[in-house]
Amino acid sequence: MKVLIAGGGTGGHIYPAITIGKALLEKGAQVLFAGTRKGLEKEIVPREGFPIEFIAVDYFPRRLSLRLVRSLFTAMKGVREAVALVKSYGPDVCVGTGGYVAGPVVLAASLLGVPTVIQEQNAWPGLTNRILVHFVDKVALGYEAAANSLSRRDKLVITGNPIRPEIATITREEGAARLGLDPHRRLVLITGASQGARSINRAVSSAFPKLCRLDAQFLVATGSAGFEEFLARLPGGRPGRPVLGGAGRAFGNVWVVPYLYDMPAALAASDLVVGRAGAISIAEVTARGLPAILVPYPFAAENHQERNARVLEAAGAARVILDRDLNGDTLYDSVAGLLQDAHQLKAMAEASRRLGKPEAVWEIVALIEGVVAGAKRRA
Repeated sequence: MKVLIAGGGTGGHIYPAITIGKALLEKGAQVLFAGTRKGLEKEIVPREGFPIEFIAVDYFPRRLSLRLVRSLFTAMKGVREAVALVKSYGPDVCVGTGGYVAGPVVLAASLLGVPTVIQEQNAWPGLTNRILVHFVDKVALGYEAAANSLSRRDKLVITGNPIRPEIATITREEGAARLGLDPHRRLVLITGASQGARSINRAVSSAFPKLCRLDAQFLVATGSAGFEEFLARLPGGRPGRPVLGGAGRAFGNVWVVPYLYDMPAALAASDLVVGRAGAISIAEVTARGLPAILVPYPFAAENHQERNARVLEAAGAARVILDRDLNGDTLYDSVAGLLQDAHQLKAMAEASRRLGKPEAVWEIVALIEGVVAGAKRRA
């Protein structure tokens, strides 16, 4: 089976595509990616071992402007390039995971009679997928709530979001050992996602003296760009001791790192997660059955991170603090309150586990295979 996968721009679209691509490889498929030279996919996809072809795609402003006219010309060029790519590669199926590149590639595949599947990660579908739903064969939804915003219910399948298999399989003891943490002591993981989050970093640095007094370990991932600023804001000017091969610094029970290269280990060792509400991050948290304090990124397209977070909040799996309300006091009160309420923490963990879909990628692969099989039967 030859598969063309289109997804790009941000990690939230790229990593689901890579997870699906790797699962398809395990099933013996041949996989080619389509992306743009402007998105993160130009670096991430080749690093993961996949071939990639590039087409021209540009951001579409929501208002009439010269930029919009330029984007329309770029889009027409991108569609022509997408048609040429689909014709030259000859895929059995085209899979879109979002981002601007998915639009022209999936549309071209559909118009050329190639079976198509799109995967929507968020509780509020992106504009591209809201358009593509009219052209594709099937839509794999990360959240049941997304179905309320999409027409053609007959095409929708709730699969959950694809995550790396190791996220669900690594044990707590193994995760703690890989990071050098104590597996018998509670761990709070605080992360602003891959790029870090200044508001979260500043709230943690403000709450730092009180966090140091809590009976728990803290692992704080600041993002590479925010690491030095975070250390500079800590009271007392202590240098801390080197941890994790010297990449991070430890201040008693609080470990600070610029980037978490081993997120599976960190999640496996954790009892509570504080972070943003990106769809894949949430999928990983719920696959582990972890309670969370979510701080949605306020500038996410169409506020989709808050919509994601509210799904978990409504299920009893998370508490939500809006970015504008986040400070040292609100962060500390939420963390300390949960650590001191074992019953509540357990109830949130159970609710999180009920939402988790650790096998989602295989449901998506089965959906893709089914679309291809159906097309062959009709041929």
